[in-house]
Amino acid sequence: MSQANYDLSDRLAALRGRAQSFRNAQRSYIPSEMSYLILVPTLRCNLACSYCQVSRVAERASGFDWSEETLNSVLEFIQNLRVPRLKVEFQGGEPLLALSLLKRVREFCRANLADVEFVICTNLQSISQEAFEFLSHADVTISTSFDGTQDLHRKQRMSSDEEMQGFLSNVRRILARYGPNKLSALPTLDPRCLPSADELLDGFFEWGMSSIFLRPVANYGFARKAHDAQVISDNWYQFHQEVVTEMIQRNFQKGTHFEDYYLSLCLRRMLRSDVNGHVDLRNPNLLGKDYIVIDYDGTFYPTDEARMLTRTGQIDLSVGHVSGGVDQNKLNTLNAYSSNFGDPDCDSCRHQAYCGRDVVDDLSRYGRIDLPRSETEFCKRHLYLFGLMEDLLESPDPAVHHSLALWAGIPDWDPILSKVTQ
Repeated sequence: MSQANYDLSDRLAALRGRAQSFRNAQRSYIPSEMSYLILVPTLRCNLACSYCQVSRVAERASGFDWSEETLNSVLEFIQNLRVPRLKVEFQGGEPLLALSLLKRVREFCRANLADVEFVICTNLQSISQEAFEFLSHADVTISTSFDGTQDLHRKQRMSSDEEMQGFLSNVRRILARYGPNKLSALPTLDPRCLPSADELLDGFFEWGMSSIFLRPVANYGFARKAHDAQVISDNWYQFHQEVVTEMIQRNFQKGTHFEDYYLSLCLRRMLRSDVNGHVDLRNPNLLGKDYIVIDYDGTFYPTDEARMLTRTGQIDLSVGHVSGGVDQNKLNTLNAYSSNFGDPDCDSCRHQAYCGRDVVDDLSRYGRIDLPRSETEFCKRHLYLFGLMEDLLESPDPAVHHSLALWAGIPDWDPILSKVTQ
């Protein structure tokens, strides 16, 4: 080979290296400021769901709400953030049992921030008129659970038909007054007891909801005691494909806009370098930078899942206290392993550019973070999801491309459907 050919080969290799570095830089996400707070003003709850991931205590238990001192420290923390906008999510327990605390946080945020919005994670089991008025404000949205069908929801969450009717009544009241955009409902599905795809979609369609976060029981918190959530089973993946297939057919034939929220997110992440909203797919997935959790006792956690692991005694992932500040040394230790760059499995994977890393999930499942990536549930799940999306992108079926356009956020661009209808 001539010297010129050697020089060309070297230049091409250098160009490939620069292109990969540019791709990695474009896909990397380094948050600049805190923008999302998860607040847990109480652990008290009025239900005892079999798959509950979070820590909870009885509704009338004492000592599990923020003290006045903790509340004041939370407000001081918010004030010291010095950010123009913030999203505040209230979790529990059942946060509406501590309504007075929620009100004081909201009043403070409205007075000190230019732009603030609130999410209330509630089981909608019992809503007083005062709580309903709190939820009615335009800057408040509601997140609840609905497990696909009323029968499954009743089985997994309720102890009586009366409780179920109370839940349904509150859901219908909110939908009638404010419409489906006010309320999001997440299913938690047991792979041992799954609804049919038709039953699941019919249940959400009845409430005017089309975006569904398909998820099995998680391997966190108290769910581990009642459900075998260690490994996502093969029948879950089969069920997932059946639901996605049914979504595609309904969207094409009936004009619906059904989506699996996370699968759509994977699609947008594959196609665009600026989609960083979901932390599981960030790379690096830096903890404690733009979101953090403050528990009922004022303890900081990097994620809600980390709070669950600590509560169940698996590992202490707390990172400080609201009265004394965030433990940056502990956060730095966790964040040292937050990237998939340099990992031999990830560096050889075609999905690396849009995939992420979740050290908390690894700690939950395996008690360690040094397993080969290909052996982790995180990797297996995302290989399935990205592989499914690749199959859909390669499909010549007009019905598939119609849904892909909807999921990618470009419903007016539907070239295959346009050719069919011309």
